[in-house]
Amino acid sequence: MKNRFYKVTLFTTIVAVCLMNFGMAAAADSDVKLPKMMHWSCYDVGAGAYIQTSAIADGLLKKYGVKVRLMPTGSDTSRILAMKTKRVEMTFLGNGAYFASEGLYDFSTYEWGPQDLRCVIAPPATHCLYTTNTSGVKDVKDLKGRRVAWVIGSPSLNVKTTGYLAFGNLTWDDVEKVEFASFGASLNGLIEGSVDAIGGTTKGGIIKAAASPKGAHLLELYANDTEGWARLKKHAPFLKAVKESKGIDIEENHPKDVAQQRFPMAITYADADADLIYNFLKGVHQSYDVYKNSHQNMPNWEIHLAGSTPADVPFHEGAVRYLKEIGVWTAEDQAWNDARLEHLKKVQAAWENALDKAQEQKIKSNDFPEFWVKERAKALGE
Repeated sequence: MKNRFYKVTLFTTIVAVCLMNFGMAAAADSDVKLPKMMHWSCYDVGAGAYIQTSAIADGLLKKYGVKVRLMPTGSDTSRILAMKTKRVEMTFLGNGAYFASEGLYDFSTYEWGPQDLRCVIAPPATHCLYTTNTSGVKDVKDLKGRRVAWVIGSPSLNVKTTGYLAFGNLTWDDVEKVEFASFGASLNGLIEGSVDAIGGTTKGGIIKAAASPKGAHLLELYANDTEGWARLKKHAPFLKAVKESKGIDIEENHPKDVAQQRFPMAITYADADADLIYNFLKGVHQSYDVYKNSHQNMPNWEIHLAGSTPADVPFHEGAVRYLKEIGVWTAEDQAWNDARLEHLKKVQAAWENALDKAQEQKIKSNDFPEFWVKERAKALGE
């Protein structure tokens, strides 16, 4: 794994290799105290998350003269490995942050386990299930017996889809699972008719399906269906019910009920220096005017949106300090954060117990992930 990461870093991208004179001056006069050079791992070049991360870096450069070296990689494990090995101060993730903190999927091995991660800032993005206008499917419950996409190697997409099915009181046993190698392949499958429903962001690649002859139809996750949302959150507790007024198959005057995730989140380890995290968040907030028009999702980086809960992992103490200082952090946010921290303590304790049992029982590496997931479920009462 490490060799793969080192190869990836050969393709690192340098954002803003030279400092502008006005940037230097701004840094000298600022109350934001950051190192002259920072290092972040992030999504691959060309991805929407990469563009957003680059925009944040550009904001820090132009306002504070801080250079940022971006290390784009293709997987959550390589992005987090960069931080674990101290090659970067933080990384930008999606739901991989949740899986890493819970010790699930790629992080269920002896080499990984639950990572003690914290969120710094978490811009919201909306997500839902989509079908076509010609499918005859109007609501999630109508998917019974229909074909639903499963993207191989994408637990983030699949966990959300599992939650959406649960909202409609369905499981994968109630539908026909159609496997695809990538989200792009599933999108083509929706357009070509080999699948009836796929998960996707409301402002993302689904636009390709919307432009096709069959169009795209959003399957709402009605906020007033409390039982449906309770079932959904058993699978994807990081999702939140919101109304979206902009997006594919959404009219501004007729918002629709969808799920809100956080993407891409700035993530660090719990033991990261609190003053560094405080100043980083302050810098990102105060440079917002520099980058706010650089991508369609940048308005969601406004601090009152991106500095609130829930997120995939608890917020870092340095971030909480700044959010409290500017009056964004609420009692509800604190209660959520405390509950999430308590949950992760249980996960980490379960991991230590599982390691001891595995050693006693001489569980082999290949068998350990399955063993751990069972032990985790027992410890958490799942």
